[in-house]
Amino acid sequence: MKIRLLAFATAADALGTGETDLEMPEGSRISDLRSRLDHDHPGMIPLWPRLAVAIDGRIVPPDTPLEDGAEVALLPPIDTGRAVAAVSSPSRGAVVIFLGSVRDHHAGRPVEKLTYSAYRTMALEGLRRIVTDLEAGHENLRAAIVHRLGEVPVGEPSVVIAVASPHRAAAYDASRTALERLKAEIPIWKREHYADGGAEWREVEPLKAEGSTRDSVDPG
Repeated sequence: MKIRLLAFATAADALGTGETDLEMPEGSRISDLRSRLDHDHPGMIPLWPRLAVAIDGRIVPPDTPLEDGAEVALLPPIDTGRAVAAVSSPSRGAVVIFLGSVRDHHAGRPVEKLTYSAYRTMALEGLRRIVTDLEAGHENLRAAIVHRLGEVPVGEPSVVIAVASPHRAAAYDASRTALERLKAEIPIWKREHYADGGAEWREVEPLKAEGSTRDSVDPG
């Protein structure tokens, strides 16, 4: 049987691709897929304790059977610690972290997951501009913004903003400003998938940027 494998962020790096078709023996389960990936791509081995696995948009346990034509997604969480480390310094005593997680409802409809997409080049340029402006507005302030792309299940963080400053007032102000500018300026969209089978696009927030020379896009 053939499955479609989607991988995001660190999982995509470990596999060398974000999307591929795999032939699996009949009767295979997620655990069998894991064994194959570990054998072919040893870089996957340390990632599994942090990965969620979804089949056709639903998070599933390791013993879940695979079926022909299934779409299997490997979903790493946002590395909040990395964002904090990017801005922290002994000279910055105030660190403010904002986490935005996927809600299980919107406008009275149960939500199962979100799918994010973006105009990457334009989005990253805009994120760098926001971070540069924030850091220029406050002495010794550093900021980092991370937003996942692709599928994000309910309950998992989709965005983190980390700001560090010598003083808490500046850190709080910069964090709030970062979020509001993300919503207003960055070309990223989300598609809400509902429990009743419906789905619709909604305009939203961004990708990833860190202060100074640390800039990148998180594909997952």
